[in-house]
Amino acid sequence: MKELLGTGVALVTPFNQDKSLDFEGLKRLVNFQIDNGVNYLVVLGTTGEPATLTAEEKEQVKKTVIETNNGRLPLVIGIGGNNTMAIVNEIKTTDLSAFCAILSVSPYYNKPTQEGIYQHFKAISEASPLPIIVYNVPGRTGRNFEPKTVLRLANDFKNIVAVKEAAGDMVQAMRIIQHKPKDFLVISGDDMIALPMTLAGGAGVISVIAQGLPKDFSEMIQEGLNGNVEKANALHYKVMDSIDYIFEECNPSGIKALLNTINVCSEHVRLPLVEASDALQQKINNFVANY
Repeated sequence: MKELLGTGVALVTPFNQDKSLDFEGLKRLVNFQIDNGVNYLVVLGTTGEPATLTAEEKEQVKKTVIETNNGRLPLVIGIGGNNTMAIVNEIKTTDLSAFCAILSVSPYYNKPTQEGIYQHFKAISEASPLPIIVYNVPGRTGRNFEPKTVLRLANDFKNIVAVKEAAGDMVQAMRIIQHKPKDFLVISGDDMIALPMTLAGGAGVISVIAQGLPKDFSEMIQEGLNGNVEKANALHYKVMDSIDYIFEECNPSGIKALLNTINVCSEHVRLPLVEASDALQQKINNFVANY
């Protein structure tokens, strides 16, 4: 899928001070990505705090992004969780006409076996009219989605077209790249190793930091895809410290602090998350000032 090559951005959901949805901030955020060269947008991925949004708010976020984007970039929708039947039902009852793919996170908290993970995504594949990106983020789910399971799904289901791999493990990513079907995409879900994964044969990244530094980050990935290692590395080392900062406390508090600094949207998050500490905000301010 050509639409999923390069840099995708996992959009935050901007809030006002009273924690209501900030629609103007969301419009600015979408335009900021488009104006600075990212390749596609991910709506209501886990960075968008969907766990703390109502069903009505999720619809409002989707509508705002679709209207603001106005067909300019491909859109991916996050539909995932740990209740397989509920996800299947959501896929069947959601208007997916504006989206090119679904991003679905591996079940969290339940800690299924590899067979359980396989059966979960089999059910989603059979229900979905769209291509699916499966998402491995063991630091959040409590269970690693092993390469053998990813590859089994990739070989068994034509509409499972990619994995967002965020175990932070280059060797694991390379094992999937080594054995994957020809057109299956391995997308980094870890900003710090997005470039090495791309250079090893990956398809790019679904990024958090890229929404704060879209121009340089998307250029870095493009140079990596083009094999221009020296240029890509220079950009990687330029943005590298910011990646540490935005994940130092929790995501998306860190990236929202950076977006606040550059006047795209506010720093507000919903409980149980809290805003970045003053110390972290100062580090981010200093980084932006010297960038």
